Amino acid sequence: MSPSLLDLAPVVPVVVLQDASDAVPLARALVAGGLPAIEVTLRTPVALDAIRAIAGEVPEAVVGAGTVITPDQVTETVAAGARFLVSPGWTDVLLAAMRASGVPFLPGVSTTSEVVALLERGVTEMKFFPAEAAGGTAYLKSLAGPLPQARFCPTGGIGPGNAPEYLSLPNVGCVGGTWMLPADAIAARDWERVEALAREAAGLKTLRAQV
Repeated sequence: MSPSLLDLAPVVPVVVLQDASDAVPLARALVAGGLPAIEVTLRTPVALDAIRAIAGEVPEAVVGAGTVITPDQVTETVAAGARFLVSPGWTDVLLAAMRASGVPFLPGVSTTSEVVALLERGVTEMKFFPAEAAGGTAYLKSLAGPLPQARFCPTGGIGPGNAPEYLSLPNVGCVGGTWMLPADAIAARDWERVEALAREAAGLKTLRAQV
């Protein structure tokens, strides 16, 4: 994939929206805070409208679709303006659809065999999910030796406390998380708070460089 999704920012916000009207101000706050890659998950009915709004009104954002699990969702989200795709897992059918979409994608893995199967198919960048439940940093460290060509965006159970440990690993390009999107801030439309939390998360890049 070029350019690599894993190198856009140290953290990819994982966004679950209940109201499509929040999409644009939320995206602007995240971009202003230094997090341009925004994953909007397909967990709510407004997800496609949210992707469409961000793609149309926040050009500096790199908006993508998360929780993509069917070929139809690949087609719908790319048509709405998604510039990358993220899945919690993968099958050959889903992988073929994501590859045919023409946009970068991160298929989800949680086992060594899944990683090897993707490498066999020419895919080297993946989502590691659910990161903490699947073994966390210890598991990823174990994969780095035999499978150094695989790079990951771990997501699931990651916050400001453990994100630096993940980002210090040589096979981790970025992490996904929701901690810069607290539910009460979204409900109150407190975009200044979201921007401040995004800026703190973006600062992990500097921290990583010092590790």
